[in-house]
Amino acid sequence: MDVLFLIGRILFVLLFFGSAMGHFTQTDSMAGYAESRGVRPARPAVLITGVQIVVGALLVLFGIWMDVGFILLVIFLLSTAFLIHSFWRDSGETRFNEQIHFMKDLALAGASLALLAAVWMLGDDLGLTITGPLFNP
Repeated sequence: MDVLFLIGRILFVLLFFGSAMGHFTQTDSMAGYAESRGVRPARPAVLITGVQIVVGALLVLFGIWMDVGFILLVIFLLSTAFLIHSFWRDSGETRFNEQIHFMKDLALAGASLALLAAVWMLGDDLGLTITGPLFNP
């Protein structure tokens, strides 16, 4: 089971590393898009969220305070869903595309919350991690 959980963590965070790469290599275009969606100041927001998802993904990947990692990812995903992919403000194809991204972000936030619950339930019994959860609800 420990190996399966590790493989799942690796596959899960790949999406976030790819997204973070875009935050740092395409900062201006991402900032322009974020600004067009009402986020200001957009450039610092893009850079800060890039750091947020790298840190969250690294914590999950290496099993260091995974609860903190999942919380960082949930905050990123929900804020992006509602601030950037607010499809209800759009029409036509833009509305359709934004709705897809909105639903993807909600699904990933749900998965992150489910994994957070698993980390809290299993605590130090999770194998192939460096630390247990930071918080013990």
